[in-house]
Order: sequence, then structure tokens, then C-alpha cells
Amino acid sequence: MNVTITPSGLIGRISAPSSKSFSHRMIIAASLADGVSEVSAVNPSEDIDATVDAMTALGARIVNDGNVYTIKGIGVPSSSAKINCPAFINCRESGSTLRFIIPVAAALGCDAEFSGSGKLPARPITPYKRELSQKGVSFVHTDGVMPFTMNGKLCGGDFHIEGDVSSQFITGLLFALPLCAEDSRIILTSKLESKPYADMTIAALKVFGVEVDESVSEEGFPVYNIKGNQRYRAADCAVEGDYSQAAFYYVANALGSEIEIGNLSEASVQGDRQICEILEKSGYGKVGCGEYEPFTVDVSDIPDLVPILTVFGCFTKDVSRIVNAKRLKIKESDRLKAIADAINAIGGNIVYGDDFLEIHPVRSFTGGKIDGCNDHRIVMASAVASTKADGEITITDAQAVSKSYPDFWQDFKKLGGKISTDL
Repeated sequence: MNVTITPSGLIGRISAPSSKSFSHRMIIAASLADGVSEVSAVNPSEDIDATVDAMTALGARIVNDGNVYTIKGIGVPSSSAKINCPAFINCRESGSTLRFIIPVAAALGCDAEFSGSGKLPARPITPYKRELSQKGVSFVHTDGVMPFTMNGKLCGGDFHIEGDVSSQFITGLLFALPLCAEDSRIILTSKLESKPYADMTIAALKVFGVEVDESVSEEGFPVYNIKGNQRYRAADCAVEGDYSQAAFYYVANALGSEIEIGNLSEASVQGDRQICEILEKSGYGKVGCGEYEPFTVDVSDIPDLVPILTVFGCFTKDVSRIVNAKRLKIKESDRLKAIADAINAIGGNIVYGDDFLEIHPVRSFTGGKIDGCNDHRIVMASAVASTKADGEITITDAQAVSKSYPDFWQDFKKLGGKISTDL
């Protein structure tokens, strides 16, 4: 689907959709609990549907009524008879689902076949193949192409994981290792990038009665100490709003829109809360668009902010830089190249490198056609860019927003966005 946007400012009030990251985590934890949990304030999306289907395949019973998910958990490891085995798990395009569920299925002792689509089959699971294979788990057909199968039962112990690939490997192990009979440690062998996501996992685990102790190695890297034979306890919880989605509206405001953003927790551990600090340091609230101070932002902990920060950087007084972004090359698209190409196609001036973007300021965007690269964050960032364009902007693959924020276009129109669609 193509969307053509006639430039206009956005005005009104919007509630930030629920945190996709917390939604994944709460649904998985509730699915492992003994009893019935209610997870509310969830905004369904393709990624969340993938996780729901995965946990259902493993034996949880999940019913959603709008934004409320009622979940009868598997209740493991007390009753292995409840486990569906073998399980067929289609992760669709959700990297979170894939990397979170692999060790969970292994801890349950469930033979599983994992499949996926889009760029997901190319995303690495090397740390799991290495570490889990030493702890009772076998992978079959792991030539880097899905589908692959996995069998065996995961044992606890020490797991040595690189921190500069993805925090999703840490999260998957944090979910799984409390179910093992043995105590375990997750030992980081390098700096943990996107650490706030691991912090979110620990916060979610605590809601469901699972404890993790964090310490620091001699090298200064995190070590997670996990007692075995823990039990997930059923709990009712509400998912907080998502700062990574709210970031699109914060930047729209910085570019001249007037949007009141609700449903956000000021006490959130979400790393993407940094969008507020970045904008404030550049002068948002003190100076106008085009007068913002340039920024250099290390995005190793906040990779999801890269597309919308790129749009904002076009309206600083001098060159802004996004650095330590190499992991963006294996998202739904090569997100570094995709956002540079998108903004350059409408009159931006962005230099793309292997792990950085150099953003040169412009007065406004000219308009034109953007390849959305079937990437939800590229599409949404491009929509915000339209508010500072002199001419219409057409965005391909506009349906990609369904991956994380299916109501984005409805909300965009609610705020006064002028769009037409070409199916």
C-alpha cells in the first residue's frame, strides 16, 4: 500500500500505544505462570500476535478481548504433561519472538520447529547455537536459513554471551533459566548494548514472582545470577505506553506540531525515554525549529530511535551524528541505509556509513517518493518528515506499520494528517 501525504502540522491529543517490548515480556511471563493472569492495555500488532501464537503452541491458553489478554499459563515445570510437543512456531518477522522463545522452548524440554519470514531467517542466533548446544539442546538444519528444528531439554549453568549482538539473547535466557533445575549465570563477554531492554525483562519477571540478581564482572560487564526451580506466579498487570512510538510525536512537536501525548510513565525503565532528554539538550522548548543545537548520539542502547532522530537532525543548526549503530543493518531493513535513502529522496542531506549517520541540516524537505522498505519505523518517521515538507510525500509499504502500531494511520489522520492511499 502506498500513502501520499499532503504536508500539514499535527494538532490534538494522542495516547501512546502500549509498549510492544513490555507486551512481549508480560505475555510470555503470564504464559509460563501457574494460574490465570490478565494482561491489559495491550495494543495488538503482528509482532505481538507472533508471540501469542508461539506461547499457545507451547501450551498456554490465551484469549484476547480488545486490549485485554486473559492467559492460562503452562504452569511449568511442575506439570510437564501440559507441554505441547512438538511445537510449530512461526515467528513471522518478529526477532523478539524468535530470540525470546528459543530458550523458553528448550527449558520446557519441548521439541520445536521455528520458521519465519521477511529478513528474520537471516538474523543470527549464533550465541544460542553455541551455548545451548553445550547444555542439552540440539539444533538441526542450522545453516543460517529457517526453518530449523530444536530438541532436548535445557540445563542450567554458566552461559557466556556477547553483549554487542542483541540484548534479546539475554532476555530469552532470563525467561528460561529460572525454569531449570540448576542455578545459572549469564556472563557478558563484552559491553551489553540495549541494556535497558534487559532491565525491562527483569522488571517484568518480578511482576510474576521471578527474581534475578545482577552483579558486575571484573571486566565491568553485567552478570545475571538466576536461581533454578523458580515458579512463575499468575498476576494481573497493565502494559505502560511505548516511548519508542511516542518519539514520533515528540519529534513532530519539535518540528512545529502541537500534540499532547498521554499514557506514558515518567518512572519507566524504557531506554527510549531518552528521546525527551535528547530533544531538551538540543533546545526543544527554548528555541524554534532550525535553531536546535546539533547532537551526537550513541544509539547502542536506543536503536529504535534512529529513524526519527534522523528526521529531527535535519533541523539542527549544524551537522548532527548518530553513532554506534551497526546493529541497525540487520533489522527489518538495513535501517541505516533505508532511513538515509528515505530522507535523501525528499531533499535531505544524509551521509550513510557502516555504523553511523551524518545528518546535514536543511530548511525543509522538498517532497517526493520514499521507499518504505517494508519497515514500520522507516514508514512512520517518513510520515513525520512530511510535516516539514514543501510538497507531497508518497511512502511505499505503508502497511508495514501493522508490525508494531496498526492504528498509526488512523491516529495520524485524527491529528489532522492529510493522506490518501493507493492499494
